[in-house]
Amino acid sequence: MKDKRIDAYIEKAQPFAQPVMKKLREIIHKACPDVEETIKWGMPSFEYKGPMCGFASFKQHCAFGFWKPSLLKDPDNYLQERSAQGGDAMGNLGKITSVKDLPPAKVLIDFIKQAMKLNDDGIKVVKKATKPKKEIPVPTEFAGMLNKNKKAKTIFENFSPSNRREYLEWITEAKTEETRLNRMTTALEWISEGKSRHWKYKK
Repeated sequence: MKDKRIDAYIEKAQPFAQPVMKKLREIIHKACPDVEETIKWGMPSFEYKGPMCGFASFKQHCAFGFWKPSLLKDPDNYLQERSAQGGDAMGNLGKITSVKDLPPAKVLIDFIKQAMKLNDDGIKVVKKATKPKKEIPVPTEFAGMLNKNKKAKTIFENFSPSNRREYLEWITEAKTEETRLNRMTTALEWISEGKSRHWKYKK
């Protein structure tokens, strides 16, 4: 059964994105007739005995991803290669700008059927133990900006370690001075509003 909220999501998307999402939705239903549609974190999500896959639309690209991508058999490297090409794009297929960017329908159907089988069998992703990450020092310039904005400074100091790290990684990984400055300015604005780095992706 189709969720009207997803109809509305597609209608509000950029013109280039609408046929992409309609095609993905069509393929998902073809591969999994019992799929259940819903909205999670403000984005269309498709479930079958648990979360399975989902897509999202942005200003210049779409993203599509599976809930358990690391467990899917992908002999032709559609998931890994395209994800790498997409840089920091969400999902497993990189940045999708047209239907032509999608893998063949039979490939997507195979992935979906694999994802269904994983949920049928109750298989879960086992998270690997990770070493604690080293704390990232606050750049001097950004510390100065925070000192001039007491509200932002208080909110930032009360953020969880992971929320602070996400902002600091974003700022320190900028490749140019202009990008770094733009990111610091944006970060200060978002922090002042109590927003986390990835607030756009959260409901």
